[in-house]
Amino acid sequence: MPYYNNSVEEKYPQIIEYFRSGIYDERKSIGHCLLLWGGDITAQCEIALEIARMLNCKNNGEMDCDCQNCRWIREQTHPAVKIYTRLDFKEASSSSDDEESSTGKKNITVEQARAIISELAVSSDYHRVYIFCDRDEDGNLLPINKINFPEVTSNALLKTFEEPPKNTTFIFLTKDKTDVISTIVSRAQSFFIPSFCKEDNNFDIVESLISNYWTFSKNDVLSFEEKLLDLISENDAVLVLTQLQNYMVSILSQNFDNKVLFNKIMQDLKYVEDAKRQVSLTPAMNIQTVCENLSFKLFLS
Repeated sequence: MPYYNNSVEEKYPQIIEYFRSGIYDERKSIGHCLLLWGGDITAQCEIALEIARMLNCKNNGEMDCDCQNCRWIREQTHPAVKIYTRLDFKEASSSSDDEESSTGKKNITVEQARAIISELAVSSDYHRVYIFCDRDEDGNLLPINKINFPEVTSNALLKTFEEPPKNTTFIFLTKDKTDVISTIVSRAQSFFIPSFCKEDNNFDIVESLISNYWTFSKNDVLSFEEKLLDLISENDAVLVLTQLQNYMVSILSQNFDNKVLFNKIMQDLKYVEDAKRQVSLTPAMNIQTVCENLSFKLFLS
């Protein structure tokens, strides 16, 4: 059971409750295409598997359910719940793909997309859940992107994603929504999944700047921006932004019952991730512009 963790509901209670309500409340529903994004792909996979378990559970999705479907999903042996990566599909590869069939394989191919379509043409007694991500040769989970899940493969599956067979859900795991082609994003419900990775939870550099920031007034935005720039001038920009996220996650974990604060911090985490992405991908980008945009989003949006 390398990817399933029963503590997922403890870490993400509101997210799990959202999907539980959507699955079991007749007045609501969840989309047949879901896009989970953020820095912790393992956590995303845990949530995806929990969604799959609730969709297939015979007893209202209780966490301690021991029905056969729940056991299969926890053991990752369920015949209708599959994690698809570029290193899978060996059975679908033809002789012409032999050179890609081992560790050198770079992406999910069009032929493999067709194999999925053919598989879905066969009826199933279960709710099928296909989880798309990537992994390395050691089995570690990685996000999908436009290299390992290229546009040509995505386009081959678009019609299926748009009009899937009954009782079929597709879930995509990625670091950022921009790493997936826009036509998939437009068809999917998107959910930002904050990271609770313990190996990087320090925020001592930014604590004096960010502490209780949600209580600041709009008049504080320029002062905040100036202090943020000062911190970045003395430290690595990505480190400073990561510590902002770490602080927000620490507050998030203490305020699951405060929906207003929870929702604000969830949105603010996205703003910081966008800023960090800009700095990481475009080192020459004007840091002052990034800090200005982030500060105004945190206090004026």
